[in-house]
Amino acid sequence: MEAFFKTHKYLVEHLYSPVRRGLMDEINWEDRLIGVKGSRGVGKTTFLLDYAREYFGADNKECLYINLNHFYFTERTLVDFAAEFRAKGGKVLLIDQVFKYSNWSRELRYCYDNFEDLKIVFSGSSVMRLKEENPDLSGKVVSYNLRGFSFREFLNLMSGNQFPAYTFDEVLENHQEIAKRICSVVRPMAYFQDYLHHGFYPFFLEKRNFSENLLKTMNMMLEVDVLYIKQIEQSYLPKLRKLLYLLATSAPCTPNVSQLSKDIQISRATVMNYIKSLKDARLINMLYRVGEEFPKKPAMVYMHNTNIIYSNRSVQADPQSIRETFFYNTLHKDHRLNMGSKNAQFLVNRELLFRIQGSVPRSRINPHFYYAVDDLKIGSENLIPLWLFGFVY
Repeated sequence: MEAFFKTHKYLVEHLYSPVRRGLMDEINWEDRLIGVKGSRGVGKTTFLLDYAREYFGADNKECLYINLNHFYFTERTLVDFAAEFRAKGGKVLLIDQVFKYSNWSRELRYCYDNFEDLKIVFSGSSVMRLKEENPDLSGKVVSYNLRGFSFREFLNLMSGNQFPAYTFDEVLENHQEIAKRICSVVRPMAYFQDYLHHGFYPFFLEKRNFSENLLKTMNMMLEVDVLYIKQIEQSYLPKLRKLLYLLATSAPCTPNVSQLSKDIQISRATVMNYIKSLKDARLINMLYRVGEEFPKKPAMVYMHNTNIIYSNRSVQADPQSIRETFFYNTLHKDHRLNMGSKNAQFLVNRELLFRIQGSVPRSRINPHFYYAVDDLKIGSENLIPLWLFGFVY
């Protein structure tokens, strides 16, 4: 146990976390069993340690961070460890990489039922369906999603500001005033391209080649988050990688499932299941027409975020694809997005049509649309700067 306390102290003392994530204030820390899901690379470990530092500090032994990837847990049960920690005065157990432990959901439920004075916060892959696939936790765990950096978080970090987030409705109703307020302090468009290229994943701050790091992370998503958690045979990894590549080279696109089936030499049903797995791993996004959902074929497939598009070096990034991918990625967490009409790419919350533009349209502006415009510093009426949608979280 003492070795774990020493590791915890070292990690908290040496934590580099320049951005305080908004999720820290969204979580109800009074709950006794909290799950934090997120794709690989978005900073789940940092988030857990940030919580420990903010609420307890490095030396307070009432809080302890552990990683279930540790070989120690091949012999010692999580329940026994939690009982010992609790007996030593422990109050909050932070558990990382929970899926690496075979009976994790059953033992977390035991801890919940029997250790009422112990709070557990654990991290998990975005691929995990905590409640649906783990009935032991149904009605007990409260789960949250940690996303990559928003443009707002990136801008705050790079410019040294503390701009707040705005709701989607606030952006629609007051975008001109909000944009003027921000632009009076900083030039957001000077940072926007860097964010699109490498600002979503916090590891861009590391002194390593970002593109190589992202490619490594994407491969780990496939090998661990998809194959291991979804229990897909290792021999199918090349097919998954090829599917991701084929989608990446054409996205946004309407997937031709029959052609993909031929190219990868798997059944159409398997193609659709793999597409869903890539979506769960937050490598891609699926856009459906109103009234349709999986297992139907999506109307469009997008890459999950713009950084992934740029990581595919063999493909010249299409500016319009980048714009649409950014808009989808920044809104889809808290809003329902569907395929739009003939002249609008997106229908948001089943009522608002959005057209994504590179510049202000020269022809007549449709009063029934909102326009998210890339080359626009400050908007007017239904013309809204695209960058400003990066402030909704």
